[in-house]
Amino acid sequence: MTPLITSLSATEAQALLPQLHELLHDAVDSGASVGFLPPLPAAESQDYWQSVINAVEDGHRVLLVARLPGSDDLLATVQLDLATRPNSLLRAEVSKLLVHRRARRQGLARQLLVALEDHARTLGRTTLVLDTRQCDIAEQLYQSMGYVFVGAIPAYFINFDGQPHATAVYYKLLTAK
Repeated sequence: MTPLITSLSATEAQALLPQLHELLHDAVDSGASVGFLPPLPAAESQDYWQSVINAVEDGHRVLLVARLPGSDDLLATVQLDLATRPNSLLRAEVSKLLVHRRARRQGLARQLLVALEDHARTLGRTTLVLDTRQCDIAEQLYQSMGYVFVGAIPAYFINFDGQPHATAVYYKLLTAK
């Protein structure tokens, strides 16, 4: 069955908080580099998602989710963090691409990124940036979708194994469809 990809309002995201928490916990527990270390305390997840909901409500962030039609069971999510300074309104950051372990290797990440790029275009955002753990499998996805490697920053974050790790920085200039 083809997943349904939708943009959530703050109210819709609030209603799906348990599923959003579960998705984040699954990503962290499986070693994804998404800014958190295992074990992820429930309060930290709660604070994080509340900050996302606030940013969506303020119009500074787009939150997309993928789920099966007719279901509240979230399979994946991604965010577009909108730059807000007057000189940067053409830019946005792709962040927190999370795909539940049970839904990986089915093309959901690619589908979410295509939908996110469409949202970015609609909002007049033509420059997308992102970073990911260097040498992560996600780099293959980003490169295959036309994201350009800028460089790596060594010792950028503490990895799930407790060691400093590099982040790889990418950008993509969107063209009109």
